[in-house]
Parts: sequence; C-alpha cells; structure tokens
Amino acid sequence: MNPASLSVRVERKVQEALDICTFELVDVSGKPLPAFSAGSHVDVQLPGGLTRQYSLCNDPQESHRYLIGVLKDPATRGGSRAMHELVKEGDTLTISAPRNHFPLAHEASHSLLLAGGIGVTPILCMAERLAIAGASFEMHYATRSRERTAFFERIGKSAFAPKVQFHFDDGDAAQKLDLPALLAAPKAGTHLYVCGPKGFMDAVLATARASGWPQEQIHYEYFGAEVTAKADDGSFEVRLASSGKVVRIPKDQTVVQALSKAGVEILTSCEQGVCGTCITRVLEGEPDHRDLYFTPEEQAKNDQFTPCCSRSKSPLLVLDL
Repeated sequence: MNPASLSVRVERKVQEALDICTFELVDVSGKPLPAFSAGSHVDVQLPGGLTRQYSLCNDPQESHRYLIGVLKDPATRGGSRAMHELVKEGDTLTISAPRNHFPLAHEASHSLLLAGGIGVTPILCMAERLAIAGASFEMHYATRSRERTAFFERIGKSAFAPKVQFHFDDGDAAQKLDLPALLAAPKAGTHLYVCGPKGFMDAVLATARASGWPQEQIHYEYFGAEVTAKADDGSFEVRLASSGKVVRIPKDQTVVQALSKAGVEILTSCEQGVCGTCITRVLEGEPDHRDLYFTPEEQAKNDQFTPCCSRSKSPLLVLDL
C-alpha cells in the first residue's frame, strides 16, 4: 500500500436519495483521520482496480470519519456501479489522504455557492464551514426532482437552511434557477463556486464570464467528463527531457497509454482531465488541451497539460519527464 494511502472501513452505507448513496469511512484501527478543508476529495480504490475521486461532504472539524456521496450514473464507466453494487458496510477500502483543488477563498466578503445534482457534496461542506465561521454566503441547489435531492433533510435541519434555495427541474417555473439574473452583477469581494454535471457547470461558467465576473472570483470543480476522440486526431511525438527518448503517440492512444507501453509510467486517477493527478510540465511544443481542470488562462500558457486526455497541436512535445 502506498505510504500516503489510508485503510478505511465502510462504517455506514445509506441511501440518501434516488440513485445516491453516502458512505461513512472510518480508520480501520480507530485512529483519527487526516484533517481536511472544505472542497477536499479523496481517491478511492474500487473493486476491479478502478480509482475514482469523491468529495468529502462532512464537517471538516470531524476527525473520526469521512463522508462521501456517490451517484449511480447510468453512463458510468464502472466506478459508481462498483460503489453502489459491490461495496458494503464492513468492507475495507484503500483511499488517498485528502487533497483540495477546490478551496474556499478566505478573503471573500460573500460566497455564492451553486450545486447541481451530486455536485452538492463539496458545496455542502463549504456551506457548513462558512456557517461555522459566521461568513456571508448563499447556496443554490439544482436537481432534477425532490426525490433525487441528496441531503434535503440535513440541509433543512441546519442552522443555515434560510441561506439555501432548492431548484427542481420538474417544479414550477417560479422556482427554477435563473442564472442570468443571479449572476448579472458581479461584485468585488463576492466569489462564485460551482460543482455539478458538465452541462450545468458550462452554463454557470459561460453566464458568469459573459456577465463580467473576474476569473479570480470564479472557482469550480468538474467531477466527470466525456473524453472523446476527434475525427482529425493525428499522431505526434513526445520527447522525454531527461533521457531524450522519443515516443510516438498514435491517434488512437493517449499520451499516458503510449508512454506506459514504452515503460514510462505517469500517475493517473480520473483519466478524464478533471482531477489534476497526471499534470505534466511542457517544455516545448503546443498542447491540445482537452481537460476540464485548468482555467482558460492556464491553458493558454501551454506550460503544462494533462496527458490522460490532452494531445498535441505541434508535431513534437518535449515533456519534463
């Protein structure tokens, strides 16, 4: 087991809403778990060899457990099905220590939290942290229907319930989430956080940017992506800066796959360009960015990329490997 990994037991598995389960994880030996901050996630090694990222959705002040929420996605690549169908109470899992690519900006004077579906997991953790700190915030939670709304009762019983508005796709028009109105007037000191399905997040981010929100006041985390090949994908070469070795990347293989065949392993996790695990420095060449991790400004620098899904616009990429 990786020294940075943790062995945990599934203490409780609870059906939170239609197709959504929560898993309460505790240290197998009863020790406190490493501290985490709102927005953190852990990598979970699943039966069958898959690894998936799940956001922690319990109070960061708790050290005796981690709580994760998992949607059984009909378009699953196997991860959510394994969690729902194979993982049971009492099972032991190997997870990573918490990592946070989606932290709260503590300088914010007001926080606007937007959650879509299972994207509520990190957003709920943020709301609880902000409430404990007495910070100014509001939360909007959009789901397909009431029966698919995880943590509805938990939020309703919380001290910050008045700060939360629910929006159901199958509800009346008056309660629908009106993004243009909500995001129309960005204010200095107000920070926007969004997590949810790609379509929801794309809509929020496009609306915010069109309304003039500064990039430094927008925070987001994609938790899944459809990695698709393009008809005009071609082959290119990658040179390893340390050895000078050149590896050809065929049009039907990712950089990670081709390098692995050549004996060069890059640590990966999501393989969808959302988690940042495989980020690699680019020393020469122009990447074809296909990730959902970097901001547009970070992508434009072309000094790093995600080899799990991104490719190259130039015939050669020189990588810091």
